Amino acid sequence: MNFKKRQIVLSISQALAMAACMPVLSSAADADSADNTQTVKVTAQSRSQEAQAVPIPFQILKADQLDKLAATSLDSLNGYIPGLVVDGNRPTQPSFYLRGVGTQDFGIGTDAPVGIYVDGVYSGKTGGALMNFNDVQRIEVLKGPQGTLFGRNSAGGAISIVSNEPSDVLEAEVKTRVGNYGAFYLAGLLNVPLNPDWDLRFNAVANKSKGWITDLGTGQDYKNADNWGTKTALLWKGPERTRVLFTWEHEELNQMARPAISLVALPVNGVAPAFPADTAKFVDPRRAQLYNDNTSANQETRQFDGATLKIEKPLQWADFTSTTAYRHFTSTNLEDEDGTNNFVTFLNTLNTERNTTWQQEFKLAGKNDKVDWLVGASYYQEKAYQGSQVNTNTDSYDTITNNMLGFPLYSMLNAGAGQNGLPLNFLGKSWQENMLNNGAYKSAAIYADVIWHLQAKLNLTTGVRLTRDSKEFSWNYPGRVAPGLDAEIANANQYGFFDGQSQALGALTQNFFIDSAATTQNMSIKKSWTDTSPRVVLDYHYTPDIMSYGSVTKGYQSGGFNSVTMGAQFQPEDVWNYELGVKSYFKDIKLTLNASLFHYKFSNLQSLTLMQAPGAPIPAYQVTNSDQNASGLDLDVHWQPLRGMRLYGNMEYIDQKYSHYVVENGPDLSGQPVGTPKWSAAAGLDYTWYDVMAGNLNFVLQHAYTGSYRCNDNSLAQMTCLQTPAFSVGGAQNRTDLHLGWQSQDKRWGVAVYVNNLFDKRYVFDASPITAVLGTPFASITPPRMVGLQLNMKL
Repeated sequence: MNFKKRQIVLSISQALAMAACMPVLSSAADADSADNTQTVKVTAQSRSQEAQAVPIPFQILKADQLDKLAATSLDSLNGYIPGLVVDGNRPTQPSFYLRGVGTQDFGIGTDAPVGIYVDGVYSGKTGGALMNFNDVQRIEVLKGPQGTLFGRNSAGGAISIVSNEPSDVLEAEVKTRVGNYGAFYLAGLLNVPLNPDWDLRFNAVANKSKGWITDLGTGQDYKNADNWGTKTALLWKGPERTRVLFTWEHEELNQMARPAISLVALPVNGVAPAFPADTAKFVDPRRAQLYNDNTSANQETRQFDGATLKIEKPLQWADFTSTTAYRHFTSTNLEDEDGTNNFVTFLNTLNTERNTTWQQEFKLAGKNDKVDWLVGASYYQEKAYQGSQVNTNTDSYDTITNNMLGFPLYSMLNAGAGQNGLPLNFLGKSWQENMLNNGAYKSAAIYADVIWHLQAKLNLTTGVRLTRDSKEFSWNYPGRVAPGLDAEIANANQYGFFDGQSQALGALTQNFFIDSAATTQNMSIKKSWTDTSPRVVLDYHYTPDIMSYGSVTKGYQSGGFNSVTMGAQFQPEDVWNYELGVKSYFKDIKLTLNASLFHYKFSNLQSLTLMQAPGAPIPAYQVTNSDQNASGLDLDVHWQPLRGMRLYGNMEYIDQKYSHYVVENGPDLSGQPVGTPKWSAAAGLDYTWYDVMAGNLNFVLQHAYTGSYRCNDNSLAQMTCLQTPAFSVGGAQNRTDLHLGWQSQDKRWGVAVYVNNLFDKRYVFDASPITAVLGTPFASITPPRMVGLQLNMKL
């Protein structure tokens, strides 16, 4: 073992010594070639192809673009890919939307219709989906159903993150950023050719900040970050062009959970706010003081590990690929839910998850002059646990019963005890309820995708995927935990205080937030679904640089279960998408113009809705199904009018409506807008001055616009379309980012200044009425202006 270690150390030292003498290519030529989108290779169709030859609407973000945005994860890209919305307010419970399709549900019983894939491996929708960028080569955002090739849960689209692989070229790089609010980012990379057959690539990233909003009651800083991760990849180049790649990833996240900023002026501690809350008196959360519960350990954490083994073997008649992947994470999210530190409105929630997945995919691909074909088989297995906890006290319980039922239950009990001279106090006691869910899922699929070269300029693509999903899900809602209250009830029983008051005693001992009848027994359900998803695409190349296409594609997502309602289950989601597009490159003027018209019909789309059940004292989030349809246009433009200058822009128009949706105990929304803004757009200027101080100076100015949320008859109840004298929720949003950087001619040194949210635009979002029963609705706000300095060094 020691001998092997010495060999590796010797190989690294020798390679570093050689690197000092190696010439580096001029960066000017690289910059020009990078502007030509014709040369970009993508794997959108599970094959390596030029981007402009792929008849799918998608957008690409390369590593240098991520760098210029100082982007650290997918939610950093909001606005710059129109149609893509990533909610990373809770990184352990993120949500992803493409073309208005997505879900806010964080329960393990449902899946997301937008699939996240890292190097071809499905990453799920919960704690393993929103990871730090670590040695990313590019990101491909594919719009519309991608079920034929990507498979699991990509009915609304897919986000494919492609990492750099080990190579036979020595690389050593360090990148660091420092910024306001204590921001500190450090990334290191080492790629070493150990010998002609083995290459090693190791990188690590740390992302920290002190946070930009402070709890005035505790002095704790929120919206902080303390994340780090590593990735190690080992590549073996065997005989006959065999490649074996093993990758190990580890990431840890540790930060304060999202703050809940109250929308009402906070009264003196011990006094309940006015009920119902008057929207005309709402305070602006962008200027409000933050006070969250100081009796709880607010935190959000995640530990993630992943291993992938990829084997590529060229055969005489095809290329064989095997991908085996293991993923495991644990996460916790303990957060305030009332936006106050008032003990009479105290309420927080704790979400804990454990998730383990195994994936195996086999793929064969081949091509000749007549056909380009691909067949494969995949298997996915997942085991998941989720614990959802509500923590409150009898004082908050008292406030809720007074607001919703007209009597303060525990205050009345105290008054009754006082009248009888009994030394009893039912207030000030903790109260906890739990929902425990387990899921065991299996999915197997076989698929085929064939590009038929009918003529020199005409191609027909036919694809199909046959999927079999099997799921087992269990619910366990144990009785409430309130040891202090139980002790006081025992004292009261000694005095005969509850004699003849069984109904009052039952209210004290049964669950309040969770259906009390569900605690009598556990429940488990097994369900299976089978689906066939076809794909047909016809594309015609008028010239080598101009093509048009039309496609009909079906997307599928398996059925699921509602974790907050015992026994609730959902049918699979289906979507039919129709697309007409054009991709063009005008070489003489270096202009790329891509556009697509789309229309889709979605059945049984699962979404999270706050609902007030008849007789229930408080509203609760429920997973509901709706049918939706949408029509729209995507446009993507890149133009290089001068050497070193690149102008680019993209936009999406979408008209999304419910074709059928009746909210339980609420309005009929059929024919009304879903809420997705009609317009979203982004544009930028990237300009490079060459030969400046023995290097190149690069200036980037980018702007993103998202239109106003489209209201419907249920928007006010969900607080997604809120208008108050102080602020609004759901209005249009603008973001401008600036980057100015210098890089040496040999690319070994670089320095840059970046400003995100240049004009310090702040917006209110994620307004929540979940604790409106306490008179304490709250919201979140977008980050302030971020300014930083970046340094790069390569050996």
